[in-house]
Amino acid sequence: MQTYSGKSAAGLTCLLALTTGCSAGSDGTADAAPQSPTPTSASASTSYAPYVSATAASANDSAGSPATYNLAFVISDGSDCTPKWNGATALSDSAVKSRISKLTQGGATVRVSFGGASGKELAASCDSASALAQAYGKALDAAGSSQADFDIEGDELTDSESVDLRSEAIALLQKERSDLEVSFTLPVMPSGLDDDGVALLESANEHDVQVSTVNIMTMNYGESYTGDMGDYALTSAKATHTQLKEVFGTSDATAWKAMALTSMLGTNDVDNETFSLDDAAQVREFADEKRIGWVSMWATFRDQECGDDSSSDDALTNCSGVDQENGAFAEAFSG
Repeated sequence: MQTYSGKSAAGLTCLLALTTGCSAGSDGTADAAPQSPTPTSASASTSYAPYVSATAASANDSAGSPATYNLAFVISDGSDCTPKWNGATALSDSAVKSRISKLTQGGATVRVSFGGASGKELAASCDSASALAQAYGKALDAAGSSQADFDIEGDELTDSESVDLRSEAIALLQKERSDLEVSFTLPVMPSGLDDDGVALLESANEHDVQVSTVNIMTMNYGESYTGDMGDYALTSAKATHTQLKEVFGTSDATAWKAMALTSMLGTNDVDNETFSLDDAAQVREFADEKRIGWVSMWATFRDQECGDDSSSDDALTNCSGVDQENGAFAEAFSG
């Protein structure tokens, strides 16, 4: 997602430790047998957790009453291991702190999202796992969050060195913060996760990272995919579910609960791909049926119809490119 402005799956038996209640050893074996989750009535339902700009408020942020906001994005300042919002705004920025306070005043939580499609990800900038863990920790503390999302795509996903460094750093951070929940946001195709996505999960498992959720980006499949975007989202989810069952060695229910779905509302980055309000309702119905962990969208600041002034309204930046009421996608995703 944009910044705002066949590897073997063997051994990945217990990656979803926060969901299943078991812990993985560094040799890929489980210290305890995987257990199916026993969620409360509240946690059994699919929550709505949209991506929002960490630095700029949108009138549509609260539409759909999100349970969690994914704050996009923390990356390097471009020169060293210094974490900043979108690579430009200090973590201590008073306007951002005020924004987070407003987002959470109704009871919602915030999840800090590291990475994204633009800028330089911290794992490619920090020299050591300890320095990287410290950078991640600073961002989480600044946001007052115990939830970390790692949106890894593009060159960062294929860079095995930074992938392993990130895994080592997250494991260090979780040793310091036992309540830290980790999600990985990964690109997907209707055929499921690609080899690089599986390799990232394999690296996390090898470093004893406890992962609660695998969030798949059901968007931007390619010019040859000209069919229904809602159907593609469901097909992608089903294919990934099969992969999660195989790599985690877990039940149907656990694999669904440990999945999240993020769609790019309206116009996608790929020509001929448009995700409609009907598609959003279809995804939400499917998520409820399968009891998927959460659904999301990119992003609240695009959840509005574009105006007539094409010079100021860009369907890939600040509006959806489809006919809609303000906040309509949020309402569809929240059910």
